[in-house]
Amino acid sequence: MAQTLSIASCYDSLAHIKPHLDATSTTLKPANAISFRRGLSSISFGKQEDLFGCSKLVSLSFFERQCSRRNVGKFSPRAVAVKEKEVKTTSPAMEEGGKGKKVMVVGGDGYCGWATALHLSNRGYQVAIVDSLVRRLFDQQLGLDSLTPIVSIQKRIKRWKQVSGKQLDLFVGDVCDFDFLAEAFKSFEPGAVVHFGEQRSAPFSMIDRGRAVYTQHNNVIGTMNVLFAIKEFCPECHLVKLGTMGEYGTPNIDIEEGYITITHNGRTDTLPYPKQASSFYHLSKVHDSHNIAFTCKAWGLRATDLNQGVVYGVITPETAEHEELINRLDYDGVFGTALNRFCVQAAVGHPLTVYGKGGQTRGYLDIRDTVQCVEIAIANPANPGEFRVFNQFTEQFSVNDLAKTVIKAGEKLGLEVRTINVPNPRVEAEEHYYNAKHTKLIELGLQPHFLSDALLDSLLNFAMRYSDRVDMAQIMPAVSWKKIGVKPRSSASEVKF
Repeated sequence: MAQTLSIASCYDSLAHIKPHLDATSTTLKPANAISFRRGLSSISFGKQEDLFGCSKLVSLSFFERQCSRRNVGKFSPRAVAVKEKEVKTTSPAMEEGGKGKKVMVVGGDGYCGWATALHLSNRGYQVAIVDSLVRRLFDQQLGLDSLTPIVSIQKRIKRWKQVSGKQLDLFVGDVCDFDFLAEAFKSFEPGAVVHFGEQRSAPFSMIDRGRAVYTQHNNVIGTMNVLFAIKEFCPECHLVKLGTMGEYGTPNIDIEEGYITITHNGRTDTLPYPKQASSFYHLSKVHDSHNIAFTCKAWGLRATDLNQGVVYGVITPETAEHEELINRLDYDGVFGTALNRFCVQAAVGHPLTVYGKGGQTRGYLDIRDTVQCVEIAIANPANPGEFRVFNQFTEQFSVNDLAKTVIKAGEKLGLEVRTINVPNPRVEAEEHYYNAKHTKLIELGLQPHFLSDALLDSLLNFAMRYSDRVDMAQIMPAVSWKKIGVKPRSSASEVKF
């Protein structure tokens, strides 16, 4: 029988995590748990298969029972799939697909990572997922859960092989552990690395000191380790790094794609666009960008920084193939994103939570465009020594714009939807100028899925289908930028991090 591990015990040897975990938590540390480093040292890093037929370094089963505890009925295509013509890119480099090119997807068990891993696999790339599975632990610590019932990563991979006939390699471990990451790189030998493997929530990073420090350490040091691994083991490898439009803030001038040409005192230069991050999470992304840019210059690495806007939606063609391939959908105030949250709120009869005046404007994109953009970047790699930046979004909306579209779509389904203006928990401008450029991915062949009535209808039906899984207590925001250190309201808020 496979040995059971907990995520908490996996971090037993990692000094940056251990001080923040609750040493008395029996639910997170079963008696038979083994430490992560000991678990790794006992396993050959060659091609092995676990009980699910997954290539691996080490396999975890701790979350399998928790993630499979609810039985959900047969997949309902109407509540899930958006019937639209398949989008095909025009980039010549993408016409033949991956054709066996090896791509390592760091953070491949997450919201963007899972959809991307399946998309690339379906396109012919040989894909390996690297993930610590710690995102699942965050839900347990804060008493949160995905709207959708997600099964273990091993079951996901097994089901994908059954559905598609394609194998996903799996490396379970923390990128902050360089020994683990080095073995993963040497074993898989990637030609491209897609790096999603970061703590991606601004509210999470603002809960308290422990989570702020964790976010910065995990994101910045993890990315540093990825850079050193590329330099040491595959210097020709192309890094595709998920950044964020939040690096730029909301300046009163147009936002360029990474660089801006400035004339000052009679001299002109092209410089990195100024950064105005608004949380410890966004600051970690700024630090990542600086570190990547430096290593491209100093070591000749090649990298593409995808400054992504706010993602919405849950379905891609691959995740719609089977219920065990379903993606996670967060609706809570910590990990949920605006449009997804609004659709869930509308589905359960909760007023749409507009923060402050609602004029906050950002770039948005469908998750189907996220996976398309990543493939475009891989198929059109940066040159050696080049650090290029793409702004990855397709449309701009204010929070009020989104609320109006959801109200209109909800009315068509017979839902009574209204808004409430709640005190803004963030420190941000609520009315501002916003005009961000986003032409580079379009020029390389991106054909966007714009926000449509069909998508909103699908997302609302999807939310209604799983409405019995909604915890109403998790809808209102509970993390304040100005009151950092105050525990968020949750059934597990007493669990220390």
